[in-house]
Amino acid sequence: MYSFTKLFVWCLFAGSASADYAQGIYDLVRRRIPQHADSFQFSLLDTVQNPPDYTDQVKDQYVVSTLQNGTILIEGNSLSALSYGLHRYLADVAHVDLWWFIGNRLDVAPKELPAIQQQITGSSVVQWRYHFNTVTFDYMAAFWSWSDWEFQLDWMALRGINLSLAWVGYEKILLEVFRELGLTDAEISTFLTGSAFQAWNRLGNIQNFWGGTLPDVWIESQFKLQKRILARMIELGITPILPSFTGFVPRAITRVLPNASVVAGSQWNGFSSDYTYDTFLEPFDDNFARLQKSTIAKQQAYYGNISHIYALDQYNENHPFSSDPDYLRNVSRTTSQSLKAADPDAVWLMQSWLFLDTSFWNNETIQAYLSGVENNSDMLILDLFAESQPVWQLTDSYYGKPWIWCQVHDYGGNMGLYGQIMNITENATLALASSRSLVGFGHTMESQEGNEIVYDLLLDQAWSETPINTSQYFEDWVTVRYAGTQHVPQQLFDAWEILRCSVYNNTNLSSSSVPKSILELEPSISGLLNRQGHHPTTINYDPGLVVQAWALTYEAALLDKCLWDNPAFNYDMIFLTRQVLANAFVPQYELLISFYNNENYSVPAIMSAGQQLIGLLLSLDSVLDTSECFQLAQWINQAVSWAHGNTTLAAYYEYNARNQITLWGPNGEISDYASKQWAGLISSYYVPRWQIFVDYLQSTRPDAYDKAALHQRMFTFESNWQQTLEGQRNKTAVADLRHVLLDVQRQWPEILRGFISDPETDTSTHYSLHHGGFQIPIGST
Repeated sequence: MYSFTKLFVWCLFAGSASADYAQGIYDLVRRRIPQHADSFQFSLLDTVQNPPDYTDQVKDQYVVSTLQNGTILIEGNSLSALSYGLHRYLADVAHVDLWWFIGNRLDVAPKELPAIQQQITGSSVVQWRYHFNTVTFDYMAAFWSWSDWEFQLDWMALRGINLSLAWVGYEKILLEVFRELGLTDAEISTFLTGSAFQAWNRLGNIQNFWGGTLPDVWIESQFKLQKRILARMIELGITPILPSFTGFVPRAITRVLPNASVVAGSQWNGFSSDYTYDTFLEPFDDNFARLQKSTIAKQQAYYGNISHIYALDQYNENHPFSSDPDYLRNVSRTTSQSLKAADPDAVWLMQSWLFLDTSFWNNETIQAYLSGVENNSDMLILDLFAESQPVWQLTDSYYGKPWIWCQVHDYGGNMGLYGQIMNITENATLALASSRSLVGFGHTMESQEGNEIVYDLLLDQAWSETPINTSQYFEDWVTVRYAGTQHVPQQLFDAWEILRCSVYNNTNLSSSSVPKSILELEPSISGLLNRQGHHPTTINYDPGLVVQAWALTYEAALLDKCLWDNPAFNYDMIFLTRQVLANAFVPQYELLISFYNNENYSVPAIMSAGQQLIGLLLSLDSVLDTSECFQLAQWINQAVSWAHGNTTLAAYYEYNARNQITLWGPNGEISDYASKQWAGLISSYYVPRWQIFVDYLQSTRPDAYDKAALHQRMFTFESNWQQTLEGQRNKTAVADLRHVLLDVQRQWPEILRGFISDPETDTSTHYSLHHGGFQIPIGST
């Protein structure tokens, strides 16, 4: 259908003709399932010797079978097809997988791999399976090490992802480009931003940094990391999307280019002029093409001729200088020409997020901007939020430009249970049938913070012509999730079925993404509840259903004690408990506020309700503290590890890490956007804020309530917290989850609607849980 899709497949095959074409896949097996390193054989079939005729999308295909000697043979027409075929065998036949946070569980595969009685075959329905959002590189991966990236890339390859953003190390390229232009390091340093905020500098939203200058050692270390990431992507058959010159430049550009055509971008999220209004070099200025050529040439020199797809977003939450259609058409035309001049095979990849801003963009301006790229195959568009706010339907499939159906799902790393399983199966399939220019499915999450089943579902939908049966899918997924036990208790299937029909089946798009708990927000007497939009605080399901799922999950471990040794079970048990307690925070907050009015004002009642509120937060903190996956220390340790013992660098990185998840700016410009439910963050940040709030309500009558004065108290504490330096802490032994859960049940029986005890750790004889009008028998074995 589109020449660029065929071209890259041809390049993959052409570069894979040698005997070691699948070495990257063999190496993946050795890394993740070494005991079976010699149990698999990979064969690349139907290689394309010449570029095809572009009449249709190339589809990835695989066949899995068993040879007479017991070797598992996986055949495919691309490296991505081979790795996805491997995943299908491991998940569907051997019932093992690897997971976010939990890690590698492929090593619990049977000693003798099961033979296949009938071939397993599959064919993708779209050419591209895409992953990442520009901001994911900060909200999630700002301080990732090579081991983190290595695991992520293996996860991506096994799930059939073959197209990925690759932003790491971009600042090294920019630094060299700007230096060659004649800018000084001091001038460049006032443009580049902090190590945990680089995405928004790359998108032209912010510049400079309120926490100090970006260290040279950081720029160099990230560049070295990028080289390893790109090499591994190529080994695994993942096409990297490289950065390009977007047009955003240091303000001092006019010193070296006094006649340059530059404009100031928009103010972003209330930041002061020191940190926003980024300078934009107009693409029709001849210097734009010059800098584009330099940027791409440097990447080719450093990384090789590994990709021709380039990320370039000019107006992310940033209005163009003019809405005149001719102006917009000229901007995109000259931008595309600059890419083509630097790389004749260049494809411009852009997000469609900007088009959701209807205060500027309409059909006329969108069409004008896209029409500047005359050859449709020279552009690839991510319909960034297609699961909730699709743009393709409003723009006649982007007027013929190739595009990818994406789900954001999670903004800022929110941690609530959430999914739109019917939307990402039925609507994605409907889009494929309705749009001739749809060429892929993908993820554009701002962070990976849970709900992994939703991500797996969309990636598997990319290999199914019809909507996936979610009931059967959840059952199969649970079977693999808890691999390592001889028999998965029925209670776990029942618990996930409850979740499938409730939290993962959201159809109320006023809450269009993962919700945020009000416990993470700056306390106030109003405005916290029932927020909608990208950070909703509404609960669009019966909270009692999550309690039921929690009870069934807990019961399963009472029946099968081996589950407590299963890292997947422990993670899910914590995540469910976290949601139960976070949901319970809402009525506790409502009770507190009910005592704060002129008619019903009661200091003792406020004190009592406030103590309950704080106690609930501390219980939540204790649950989360049973796993390093849910600890603030893990985030801080990742950041500080890049300092390699240098205390000045450690302080810089730790400030970046702390500021991003709290104030997000020097003055809380987008405070709590990237908040997290992490042990340590709750006890050291959220608990003190709520204590300040409760103390204020006790000392200030409702008619004297001063929101600004209260906020100032909060801000003083929040600002001081930014400067706290704990440094890199040794990993401490975590408390036993079973004992912590028993403590939570004793303290909050009304929340859990009953009491369950474990006869091995408690002497209680009450082993049943009442919830929702029925009783779950547990027994006393």
